[in-house]
Amino acid sequence: MTTLLIIDDEPLQREILLTILSEEGYNVYTASSLEEASKIINEILPEIILTDLKLGNQNGIEILNSLPEEPFRPAVIVITAFGTISSAVNAIKQGAFDYLTKPLDKEVLLVTIRKAEERMNLIKENLMLRKELYEKFKMDGIIGKSRKMLQVLDIVKKATPTNATVLIYGESGTGKELIARAIHYNSPRKDKPFIAINCAAIPDTLIESELFGYEPGAFTGANTRKIGLIESADKGTLFLDEIAEIPLSTQSKLLRVLQDKEVRKIGSKDTNKVDVRIIAATNKNLSEQVEKNKFREDLYYRLKVITVEIPPLRERKEDIPDLVHFFIEKYSKEFGKRVNGIEEKALEALLNYSWPGNIRELESVIERAIIICEKDKITFNDIQDELRVITPKNLFDIDIPDEGINYEELEKELIKKALIKSNFVIAKAARLLGMSYDTFWYRLKKFGLSDNIREMTKNFVK
Repeated sequence: MTTLLIIDDEPLQREILLTILSEEGYNVYTASSLEEASKIINEILPEIILTDLKLGNQNGIEILNSLPEEPFRPAVIVITAFGTISSAVNAIKQGAFDYLTKPLDKEVLLVTIRKAEERMNLIKENLMLRKELYEKFKMDGIIGKSRKMLQVLDIVKKATPTNATVLIYGESGTGKELIARAIHYNSPRKDKPFIAINCAAIPDTLIESELFGYEPGAFTGANTRKIGLIESADKGTLFLDEIAEIPLSTQSKLLRVLQDKEVRKIGSKDTNKVDVRIIAATNKNLSEQVEKNKFREDLYYRLKVITVEIPPLRERKEDIPDLVHFFIEKYSKEFGKRVNGIEEKALEALLNYSWPGNIRELESVIERAIIICEKDKITFNDIQDELRVITPKNLFDIDIPDEGINYEELEKELIKKALIKSNFVIAKAARLLGMSYDTFWYRLKKFGLSDNIREMTKNFVK
């Protein structure tokens, strides 16, 4: 039963709200002042608070100052007269969930409360899932209470008990494999194998034999029988990272595994039944790959039964402080250092950085900082060489047209400019954009610029 607290200095209004909400099955408390409300909050922390903006000489929004920090902070709904809507909007900016105007409409009131209730329930469920993953499986990449990560965790929670295939989208370093492991280790298959393979790291000529295995004599060098990764993952989960890199000929055979639950080794006439859950991941848009005839449409639809899109770190910067403190604790223990925090200037620099390498890059920065740190807190000097933040003033003066912009095209053009400015010295171009060498090289491959860089950029307008 959801607990609500009504704060209103008008007895009749309190009584009306108490009657309406109690009849709806809520556990309702009332208070006539902020002082009385604070006492109730200290005794029984409600999930939802409904407060009038004007409480005699007091401002109802001040209740926000006495509430605990996220993620246990109650959802606050502000009630305001029409003439003070600007104040209510300001309350939203300060952390209120929503506002209602007087006179109150019962249906609008109940709908707003139900939305707040759903939000609080989602946070509770995701906190439980995150705690389980964090404590049992050390899923540090799933740390985060931003709205986008809560949505990711909600999908993960729904996908976990099923056998449905899952397609995970996300840039390099966002934690795609961590999500895949979270799904597996909280599923009925958790006691069976979890096998991960990076499809981009295996040559096209070998990927089929790795996945399906082979019989002796199937090809030159096949001297013994080999069990493929699909069979090895029987009753468990096979994680196919960078699945867009699998050649079309192998995609058709993978489709058969998904459709018929059968696998045939290279050089064999027989098929074996397999019970394996497929979780795939990619940083490419598979629907675009389908349009370009680089990925099978039927396989694409088989894979995307459940889709999880992991936001890049630059789109969930509110999670950076939690991630930073987790990595500080992790590497302080690992290296035997007494580092227990980070200075404000250093944290601000981390928040302002673009993080092209996402969580993996953040972890690397904190790991190095712990090693070289000479104080009990990470300082700006401990991280500045890794960030190399370059923010020319006119960079942010670009107008965004009404029809929007293609972010990937913008990134591609910046990479080209960096290459030209650095005379095609990759290490220097990476530094110009504040990227590590590996991250920059990854993006060159992503945009098809890794082969014959000079030829592809010679006609680019400087």
